[in-house]
Amino acid sequence: MQVPRIFIVLSGDKYPNEANISYIILDNPFVKCIFQIMQKKINNQERGNMTRVRMNTELRNKLFNKIKNVFENEDTQEKEDYLLAREEVDNQYGIASTLAKEVVERSYPVDDVATLRTFKRKYGQPCDVVAKDKCFYFAHSEDVDEDGKEMETKSHFDFGLFGNLNGSEYSSDEGKKFAVAYYREELKAQDCNPDIYAQQKENKENPHKTKHVEECLKALGHGGNRYNSSDDNGMTKTFNDQYYLDVIGTSYCRSRAIACTHDEYSQFETWRVAKANLVSKHQTWIDTITKQCDQLKIGLKAYRYLSEGVELATELGIQVDEAELIRTNSTGMTIYNPRNLASMVKGKKNKHKQRAA
Repeated sequence: MQVPRIFIVLSGDKYPNEANISYIILDNPFVKCIFQIMQKKINNQERGNMTRVRMNTELRNKLFNKIKNVFENEDTQEKEDYLLAREEVDNQYGIASTLAKEVVERSYPVDDVATLRTFKRKYGQPCDVVAKDKCFYFAHSEDVDEDGKEMETKSHFDFGLFGNLNGSEYSSDEGKKFAVAYYREELKAQDCNPDIYAQQKENKENPHKTKHVEECLKALGHGGNRYNSSDDNGMTKTFNDQYYLDVIGTSYCRSRAIACTHDEYSQFETWRVAKANLVSKHQTWIDTITKQCDQLKIGLKAYRYLSEGVELATELGIQVDEAELIRTNSTGMTIYNPRNLASMVKGKKNKHKQRAA
């Protein structure tokens, strides 16, 4: 026989008419008042117990990451400048790559390239002089010095994802900074930190920086060999494949400067400046987030109770569920929910039985 459950309710309250449940209805105004005071006291005590949860490293980190995520997704002027700079990169890449094709094919006509490839098929290695490249020395001689003597102006222009931004043909961090700024969302989606260069701009090489840079390069598919792109894959290969052109000659690009006009050269410089501007705008945007996060860390470190951190988030206009922070682990999984916890425990069981010999 089931023991009936008894609930105390106030007159006028709505309550379900269920079997096996008995209700004691309070009609006396004095008793109702006492009951309400007691209930309010219990509720306040429960809230008090909740707000007095002490801060620890895990709670600080979870609260910090929630607030930082809001900072990164805010529509600020710095973020808008970064997004516009990236759009301009795409625009300039389209203009510069089309122009590069015209300039290169002017020096290495398509018909000559086809003829040499025919000779290669007929005579083999001795006629293997056509190659594909994505970086070129462009030069013009339309300027003169103070004595009226003709001057040659030339520079190295690399259309690859990791191409240098200062005209050098050698790789540097500048090309890597462009790559992570350009593919920021894609890298974030793979749990990489594309902001590592911006965050560590004043720091020398260190294990933390190296770790995150390597993770980004791997996610981008960077093969690591500047002179042999056969190891490139993924985003790097897809990006670079758009800009290869046929050139004649097997030596390095610096030994075959390709003639162009002053205006064409200026257009190539405009494209390269757009790439550098993306890096700069990315740096400026991340600087604003970093400054906010530095202040946030100082405050959270000083707080003794979780309620203080939640109040800070509220003042910042960020809604944070205190109870959710408490009942979830660092990965965000609700582990104290009985069903979730039971599922986790069952998943750890060794269900394989050993057969008797």
